[in-house]
Amino acid sequence: MSAVEFFFSAVLGYLFWRRRLHLRFPAMGAYLALRVASAPILFVLLSGNQYIASQTWLIAYFYTFWAVYIVSTILLFFICMEVFRAALSAFTGLMKFGLVIFRWAVLASTIVTLSTISFAHRGILIIPDVAFGMMRSVSMIELCLLAFLCLCMNALRLSVKDLAFGIALGFGLMASNDFVMSSVLSRFTSLAAPMQFVYESVILLTQVTWIAYCVMPQRLRRPVMMPANSTIYRWNQIASALGHTGTQIAVPQHSNTFFLTDVEKVVEKVLNKNLKGRESES
Repeated sequence: MSAVEFFFSAVLGYLFWRRRLHLRFPAMGAYLALRVASAPILFVLLSGNQYIASQTWLIAYFYTFWAVYIVSTILLFFICMEVFRAALSAFTGLMKFGLVIFRWAVLASTIVTLSTISFAHRGILIIPDVAFGMMRSVSMIELCLLAFLCLCMNALRLSVKDLAFGIALGFGLMASNDFVMSSVLSRFTSLAAPMQFVYESVILLTQVTWIAYCVMPQRLRRPVMMPANSTIYRWNQIASALGHTGTQIAVPQHSNTFFLTDVEKVVEKVLNKNLKGRESES
């Protein structure tokens, strides 16, 4: 199943770059390239550790594996931002305002995750604790992003066939898979346990889903036409206005005097008309 996963990753990376989808989602393209390039290296290091009993192979595999894991986690943060930006591309005001909130949410999530790490291990064994904490944080962001897209799909005029939704759907499945696997990992520690096969099956299903989205024709989203009294249109206008000072108008210092002078002129005209009317009647 690991060999099939590598094959699907290679096919997915080929389709992603062949259709130039990496120009729209550069972080996703880098993530796929990292997965495809790191798999043979990790396999060689792991095989060398099995056939050649040397501490050097084990240390090399340890650092390479966790380096790839941490870089993948960082790329997942940027992928979530790309999907969020693509989903709100038709609403520029909401997109700019939402990205600011999204960045602060990512920063707060990272700080909370790193502050809750127990640091029970010392030395190089602290690397897995930090990596798992970061992955747990980004998994929560992936699930929240998928829930947001599912709830706001109609309002955002986002199609189920859009690649942004497909990427969010795939990472949502993988995040759920990781949470379920981590909860039962203490019971099934063997690599031959049935849960390991279920875990790998979900990963293969995710890759097949992404391959299907890459094969489907993609259309660039255009500005959405909607009535001026719609709620999301007003939110977009409000979000566009936030942060803009607008045009400044010079107000004269004696504006009250000018206003009173105008009022006096109007009153005099009315009085003159009344007097002329009474004279004509008499």
